[in-house]
Amino acid sequence: MSHTPTVTVRFTQAISQAAEQLGFSLPAPLKNAFAEQERVSLELQGEIWETFCQQANDPLIGIQFGQAIQVGHLDTVGMVLMSCDTVAEALDSLMDYYPIVGEGGTFEYAVAGDVCEIRYQPQYTTRLAERVEAALASLLQLTRWSTGEQVHADSITFVHPALDTPARYEALLGVPVAFSAPHNALRIPASALSLPLIYANPALCQHLRTLADQLLEQLGSQSLSVSVRDLLRQNPRWGKEKVAEQLAMSGRHLIRKLSEEGTSFKLLRDSLLQGMAEQSLKEGLKLFDIADKLGFSDESAFAKAFKRWTGMTPAQFRAQI
Repeated sequence: MSHTPTVTVRFTQAISQAAEQLGFSLPAPLKNAFAEQERVSLELQGEIWETFCQQANDPLIGIQFGQAIQVGHLDTVGMVLMSCDTVAEALDSLMDYYPIVGEGGTFEYAVAGDVCEIRYQPQYTTRLAERVEAALASLLQLTRWSTGEQVHADSITFVHPALDTPARYEALLGVPVAFSAPHNALRIPASALSLPLIYANPALCQHLRTLADQLLEQLGSQSLSVSVRDLLRQNPRWGKEKVAEQLAMSGRHLIRKLSEEGTSFKLLRDSLLQGMAEQSLKEGLKLFDIADKLGFSDESAFAKAFKRWTGMTPAQFRAQI
């Protein structure tokens, strides 16, 4: 259903709070414009960012704002992420629920060898660089905080050129930073995906997921990728044609629409199956049963896929649990 992309008021309020902490205030008309709304339009959000950046008069204000973001600024989504068991589960939840926080950009992540790359693709133009930097800085900050500083990021990459000296970026973020890169991304060790979160609470997480699902439905913006993940979570054996059939579209149309969201059926299915496989291994299920549950022809096919996803064999993964 077509609709105007929006951002949660709580996240917008965080910008106003950051301005006050920096010693200035957003103009009253702007604050009044979102004070009584349930959601803030991307157009108004752009005006707020433009004013915020002008008044701050610091090229790296986006980085500083991102580092000040707290779980509460992300509403229900922040609580879901905080209560997940592991980094991998939190990333999967981020993929599912990020539209609730804001529909101004999309997230995806992929594992290649020993690196997990979490990518962010903006869908706005106003103050693009500052807002992208805010998104990745907040992602880095929340990842560190939720694991008790156990995640040590490899690097952050930005598509845009540097807004200030690279040395200042690295001093603020504490990680190597690259610019004019193919993707806006936070790169972390793939091994970090299995790290536990310090506030993990499975029962609370499941309850919050139910609330988040309701919010997505009310928002009317559930992305196709979220629908695909939901179907695959219930039916991991299904291929793209079966999933497309359930969504009343052709396989080719499904692939095209997922591409427009910046992802692919293979990426969605692989990331989901990897998470399910890791959980099954932790629960002590036999390889034959895991392979069968996930739709692989045999244990060998599953083991090859698992090593491609994680860089480890199932036995090596179990040995480090």
